[in-house]
Amino acid sequence: MADSLQAAAAHQPPMANHDTSDADEQLDLSGSSILIVDDNAQNVELLTAYLENLPCAIATASDGIEAMSLIEDPEQRTPDLVLLDIMMPRMSGFEVCRKLKDDPATRSIPIMMVTALNEVGDIERGVESGTDDFLTKPVNKLELITRVKSLLRVRHLKRELDRTMAYIRDIEGRNEQQEAKSQ
Repeated sequence: MADSLQAAAAHQPPMANHDTSDADEQLDLSGSSILIVDDNAQNVELLTAYLENLPCAIATASDGIEAMSLIEDPEQRTPDLVLLDIMMPRMSGFEVCRKLKDDPATRSIPIMMVTALNEVGDIERGVESGTDDFLTKPVNKLELITRVKSLLRVRHLKRELDRTMAYIRDIEGRNEQQEAKSQ
């Protein structure tokens, strides 16, 4: 019986490799920045501690207005990812998300809502405001790191795509100019 199981296993296609180390090696996070927005200092401290081993710059804001000021400040680097609490004074996470997604300059910043709210209506409202992901408190460290890396990977791939498309448009423009000159 054991021999037949081994023989059957030998003829099976290899199982998908779920090891992300190859993808992690290709993704250089050293130039990435994360903005953590939460009015609870303990939550900010916990998220920062969970992410401290990532080679990313981490900035924090204590509410939505402070977050918007940091993001809109030309002296500050635009974050590559925003971890956003929903229930905050002065400006909620829903409002921050909507403002960022409505602005063409910040639309492509991935936003992960990190919240204690877990009702379907809250999730629907988050999706309607433009969030890219949801993480429910209490936060699981492995889940947080995995999702952060995934969203940063998407952000970096989008930037590469934008650069490639700009390069292609530039080449096409030059080709059109040369064709026009030769006619």
